[in-house]
Amino acid sequence: MTRVKRGYTARRRRKKICLFASTFIGAHSRLTRTTTQQRMRALVSSHRDRSRKKRDFRRLWITRINAVTREDRVFYSYSKFIKNLYKRQLLLNRKILAQIALSNKNLFDMISNKIQIK
Repeated sequence: MTRVKRGYTARRRRKKICLFASTFIGAHSRLTRTTTQQRMRALVSSHRDRSRKKRDFRRLWITRINAVTREDRVFYSYSKFIKNLYKRQLLLNRKILAQIALSNKNLFDMISNKIQIK
């Protein structure tokens, strides 16, 4: 069998990893083995944090809606507000409600008065 020289393939693979890790600090961007380890760790973190980001934004929207519903004008909790919203079949998601609560409180008051069950 003929001899296989692997320099080109290995260099290409290492260069791809080094380009990924070029912004890492110290040996994490220079040494091949630590670069590979850091790359795997970074990819795991990015995968985990994509779903984490959705969770965090949902918590933020709920907090904002709850803060506005407990103010002087509306007088009830977030859970009652969402329950009444679903009973009246006003399908506004939490992101839109949080934006309305921040930017236009009069409109939010109109929505809450509309859905309030007496």
